[in-house]
Amino acid sequence: MPSLKDLRNRISSVTATRKITKAMQMVAAAKLRRAQTAAESARPYADRMSAVLANLAAGQMSGGGEGASPLIAGNGSDNVHLLVVATAERGLCGAFNSSIVRLARQQARDLINQGKEVKILAVGKKGYDQLKRDMGSRIIDTIEFRAVKSIGYTQAEEVGERVLSMFEAGEFDVCTLYFAAFKSVISQVPTAQRLIPAEFEPSEEPVFYEYEPDENAILDDLLPRNLTVQVFKALLENAASEQGARMAAMDNATRNAGEMIDRLTLSYNRQRQAQITKELIEIISGAEAL
Repeated sequence: MPSLKDLRNRISSVTATRKITKAMQMVAAAKLRRAQTAAESARPYADRMSAVLANLAAGQMSGGGEGASPLIAGNGSDNVHLLVVATAERGLCGAFNSSIVRLARQQARDLINQGKEVKILAVGKKGYDQLKRDMGSRIIDTIEFRAVKSIGYTQAEEVGERVLSMFEAGEFDVCTLYFAAFKSVISQVPTAQRLIPAEFEPSEEPVFYEYEPDENAILDDLLPRNLTVQVFKALLENAASEQGARMAAMDNATRNAGEMIDRLTLSYNRQRQAQITKELIEIISGAEAL
């Protein structure tokens, strides 16, 4: 049984930990507001760009795909798959990182079982740390933004340019991006989005436009930009999801610390009362023996 001193030290230690988790929860809540606003602001732009490109792509693919951009039609092969796994740079955010990695790892294994070659580009330190255990030989590089305070379009450009340069060099056939879509503080959905060849959702009400210059020139300009925009959207979704997951995790940790302090305090009080009672019995017994 621990001594009273041990219990006091343990209570002090857990109390200090609770202060830290409470502070981290408040910081995550403050950051979440900004990250959520940024993620929600990026969605309409990314979705509208996808809708315009879907309209243009439908026109190109209607002729059997001849002359269509490789970013839409692909290069005619799907043997080499590039998985871009975007996670956080830091932990203490619950199952946020592991849920994204779990989805990417499962799909990587499915592709390997089908005889495909899998390459992994890790965006974020935590994804690399988890994937290197069993997929280390398939990780070609890691892009980290640990020194970046707030994710911006510049970081998305770095990832987008790296993916485009690899595709132009013929290093892969299909590229899929993995991230967590932000729904709420308690809900972040691991998502896989195919970037190359681009995957567009068909519009419920197709709109026909007259383009100037011609459609091919517009596509040549917009398709690489769209890839970066989709990466940017995913990074913003990740940023909001990370803060939401951290806020929930730190809230749980704070409540658990409070419950542990209550149990330790109860145990301390019982042991202290037992010790006082024992001392009183010894004093009374000694007094009666005189």
